[in-house]
Amino acid sequence: MQPISIDALHRSEGAKLQRFLMHRLGNSSDAADAHQETYLRMLAALSRTRVEQPSAFLFQIARNVASRMRNRQRFEDRLFQAVGDAELAAFVDGYALPERQVIARQDLQRLAAAIDALPPRCREAFLLARIDGLPNGEVAARLGISRNMVEKHLIKALLHCHRHCRDLL
Repeated sequence: MQPISIDALHRSEGAKLQRFLMHRLGNSSDAADAHQETYLRMLAALSRTRVEQPSAFLFQIARNVASRMRNRQRFEDRLFQAVGDAELAAFVDGYALPERQVIARQDLQRLAAAIDALPPRCREAFLLARIDGLPNGEVAARLGISRNMVEKHLIKALLHCHRHCRDLL
């Protein structure tokens, strides 16, 4: 089998991949970021493994990248919405300070970074259960793992987030 040329793959699939990501993500900025991330992951994968169907593999990576971006965006939207409501209540009470808003946003960014640092399957289980609100049984079915494994992933994720954000509590 001959080595895969990323350049040739980009020439043959780049426009199609961009349309695919645009359709999945809904805006050109996110699609462009996902496009770049997809090729970076493809390069990394090619250094570790042999790929027999590069186009199919590329689009599977793109699906994963787009899914992760959508999940993260939903997560951040929910976090920032919650902070927005809390800050609005504080403002009404006369306690809102720009410094508190900055600190709250930094805290949320640290929490998002902690979640982002989780192993991929653990992060995916955590996001499906805690952000999408799916029951453990449905998370297990979607990921093709046992409910027990979902619970282990959730415990690991919660402990990890607690350790990285301990001073936020």
